[in-house]
Amino acid sequence: MAVLLARLGRFCFRRRQLVVLLWTGLLVAAVSGAAVLSEPAPDTFSVPGTEAQRANDLVESRFPAAGGAAARIVFAGPSLTAPETRAAVGQAAARIKAAPEVAEVGDPYAAVSPDGRTAFAEIAYRVPAYELTDADREALHEAATVPGVRVELSGDAVAPPGEGAGELLGVAAAAIVLLVALGSVVAAGLPLLTAATGIGIGVSVITAMSAFTELNSDTPALALMLGLAVAIDYALFVISRYRQEVLDGREPADAAGRAAGTAGSAVVFAGLTVVIALAGLAVVDIPVLTQLGLAAAFTVTVAVLVALTLLPALLGFAGRRALARRRPSASWGHRWGRLVTSHPVMVLLLAIAGLLVAATPALGLRLGLPDDGTAPPETTQRQAYDLLAKGFGPGINGPLTLVVQAPRDALAAAERVAHEVKPLDGVAAVAPPVLNPAGDTALVSVVPGSGPTSEATEDLIHTIRDRFRARDGLTVAVTGQTAIDIDTSEKLAGALVPYLAVVVGLAFLLLTVVFRSILVPLKATLGFLLSVAATFGAVVAVFQWGWLNGPLGVHSSGVIVNLLPVMLIGMVFGLAMDYQVFLVTRMREEHVRGAAPTDAAVAGLAHGARVVTAAAIIMISVFAGFLLSATPMVQSFGFALAAAVLFDAFLVRLTIVPAVMALLGRAGWWLPTRLGRVLPHVDVEGDGLRDRTPVGSLSD
Repeated sequence: MAVLLARLGRFCFRRRQLVVLLWTGLLVAAVSGAAVLSEPAPDTFSVPGTEAQRANDLVESRFPAAGGAAARIVFAGPSLTAPETRAAVGQAAARIKAAPEVAEVGDPYAAVSPDGRTAFAEIAYRVPAYELTDADREALHEAATVPGVRVELSGDAVAPPGEGAGELLGVAAAAIVLLVALGSVVAAGLPLLTAATGIGIGVSVITAMSAFTELNSDTPALALMLGLAVAIDYALFVISRYRQEVLDGREPADAAGRAAGTAGSAVVFAGLTVVIALAGLAVVDIPVLTQLGLAAAFTVTVAVLVALTLLPALLGFAGRRALARRRPSASWGHRWGRLVTSHPVMVLLLAIAGLLVAATPALGLRLGLPDDGTAPPETTQRQAYDLLAKGFGPGINGPLTLVVQAPRDALAAAERVAHEVKPLDGVAAVAPPVLNPAGDTALVSVVPGSGPTSEATEDLIHTIRDRFRARDGLTVAVTGQTAIDIDTSEKLAGALVPYLAVVVGLAFLLLTVVFRSILVPLKATLGFLLSVAATFGAVVAVFQWGWLNGPLGVHSSGVIVNLLPVMLIGMVFGLAMDYQVFLVTRMREEHVRGAAPTDAAVAGLAHGARVVTAAAIIMISVFAGFLLSATPMVQSFGFALAAAVLFDAFLVRLTIVPAVMALLGRAGWWLPTRLGRVLPHVDVEGDGLRDRTPVGSLSD
């Protein structure tokens, strides 16, 4: 592989005008396609095979109005029952009824809090939320005004909070780190230029795909988050090796070929592990996860191709201007390597203890889906949520929907169900049943006495399901956002082991081929598990317990997004293997050249610590920038990935890995003879390049 990639790198270096022209054409085509083909994101969320999803699908098919957007308007004031206030509120409801695409507005005075200070009404739209225009949403805000009365809005028909510019701040921080690490404005600009090209193509293609399939609105953001970080890192790996080869006396074209053959090989296999981990999310069988995983995997694939082709071409234009004014020092990495390998047991115990302490909060992990209760406090959605909880109790924000089917007289059957449910512990109120036009299905709305994320609400759902599970001639299913949350969490928990088996198994095989060792991939996997556990602990402490919410500018909700654990496992595994592959391939390169195992580990750190440190800081900066997002899911993912890189790069790869390699000695590179004969030899360390001097003889 090293020889093939070296040929590719040299070809791109020499034919740089053609390569840059091709990538520019792809970028223009992708951006143009996105501009022409992009469709609004529907924000659909489905969990196939669960009771809540089946019931929700039934509601949408038998109650046509259920497929439209919805909003809830909340009125609050000293006395909403005063005649002049009632008249003003009624006028606001009439204005909303006349707003674009509004199908129905409920009576605000059908639901008034016991103290008479809060009332609300449901608003139903004729079209789904993603078909509403900005003008439609603005018309709702303009109509929903009442002099002397506080008015707040929630629901998917309400304009979401605006996004921040966190990714731009992350890129700015990455630029500073690159400038410091590479010591050259030209060299620091190349990773940013290649990352912009790769991300531009990747995200544009994903956006264009919205014309052919429904994509969740968070899909481009998460693809951007991960693709941006790995694109900069991959470029940094290749540029660092190119600079080293030039400083060792090679001509730029030869150096570009060798950088592509060595660091480029590591980039290929690092990218493969990321793609395997992300594409493996399809195993979970939740469409949103599959979309997010495949979209991010595609963006990572583009980042790898850019690093192997466009970057050598740009190096051809930069030439020696990509070099620093002075040779970068490897003294820090060498000193750290000697310290770690001289006291491996103590260093290993301290690092593992630190990760386990960080992981402790994960024992209290509680999962759920973000709702208006997790929105920033200043938003109208959060204000409406809090007003309703204060006026009507916490359960009003998470009503349960009972879908009742009976062969004859569904309305009477639903009334009997409502009568049985009303006295159950944890039930605050039960609304009269609503019959569908065909008369075969009825809906019963149940308001719990506890909040949507409360364990008491979860217990109530299970109680209702168990109570009506075996009734002849009567089918009762529980749906609603809270029920969907619970079913999603259970499905994710059931899919976690198969997902880990697929992803870790395939990656273990891949790393066995790369390192030609059994213990090195095993060590890499165990280190990853420590990183994930510590990351879960940090996420729980911040987003569930509320630690450091002020300094970080985030809002804890008491639960963790239930999609986060399985997605985090996939993403962190891929990112962890980036550093593992880059660092340990350099150790193997030194070992293949004859260095003793401990000396090889120290040499690998001496060459790689500076680059891995810079790459990790870049990734942390990019991910941390997404803390400024207004979307709770993106915010929590940004923090989780930043924490994961911090733990994995500095404690696992730069500390635990060299300590373990020193303890294992030559056994670390052991591979059964029979297995060695079967495994392909991919030559990631570039051993084949040393037999061909110069690389220019490989191809012109």
